[in-house]
Amino acid sequence: METRLVNEWRAELGSVLESKVYEFKSMGYEEVTADDIWQCLNRKVWTEHPCQKRLHEVVQDIFHLASSTYMSYLTVSAFEEDDLMASIAALS
Repeated sequence: METRLVNEWRAELGSVLESKVYEFKSMGYEEVTADDIWQCLNRKVWTEHPCQKRLHEVVQDIFHLASSTYMSYLTVSAFEEDDLMASIAALS
């Protein structure tokens, strides 16, 4: 089986990501997008750089992404964005 960098599989995984989006939306995460899920996986699951996997491994990671992991990603991202905005405001 072929192994690639995880980001090289992105174009082939649209329907898999949309399936995960549908799952999260049914759980109440109305604003979730496929890009959000992909970024979450990059930051929380595929932390090894460069991360190489087979297609079925990437699909498995997407389907096994827990809502708690996604919420943790959103929380950290929100804090990082707030810190950035505070830094920009301090410079102004």
